[in-house]
Amino acid sequence: MNILLVVLVVLAVATIIIYNQLVRLRNLADEGWSGIDVQLKRRADLIPNLVQTVKAYAAHEKALFEEVTSIRNEALKPHSVEEQGKTEAALSKGLRKILIVAEAYPDLKANTNFLELQKELSAIENTLQKARRYYNGTVRELNTKIETIPSSLVARMFSFSKKAFFSLGSEEEGNIPQVNL
Repeated sequence: MNILLVVLVVLAVATIIIYNQLVRLRNLADEGWSGIDVQLKRRADLIPNLVQTVKAYAAHEKALFEEVTSIRNEALKPHSVEEQGKTEAALSKGLRKILIVAEAYPDLKANTNFLELQKELSAIENTLQKARRYYNGTVRELNTKIETIPSSLVARMFSFSKKAFFSLGSEEEGNIPQVNL
């Protein structure tokens, strides 16, 4: 009888420990996503200023500006992690196109406002990359914990589910080109 009681107590303590680890990892992943979300909103808020600055110099690129503005508006809507990654990849591609257009305009490349916007965009992209690595690292830990025994049993018992990684497609798509002045 005492052995059975000891085994039950050990199982209960192990279950509590594993449950708490799963909760901690889930909260870290949620915190990581929050960091990504903040940076995505900062980038989205910067885009209208960048578009307006370039638009003043390259008015004939109207279709490009409308495309980027449309994608930016879509990026502000709530999405799943996978959908957000696809939308952000399209937005990064549009931003690359705008910066490539800017290369053709020497006056724009010398514009102080444009230089500041470009500098801020670069800083946001760097912070976003760090936030994405943090989020994906915590998701990796959570998903591993959910998939391995004995924690998988506890995860199933308490309905923990795996989280999706945040990706912008290829790493190249996530990089904003540098405009060399």
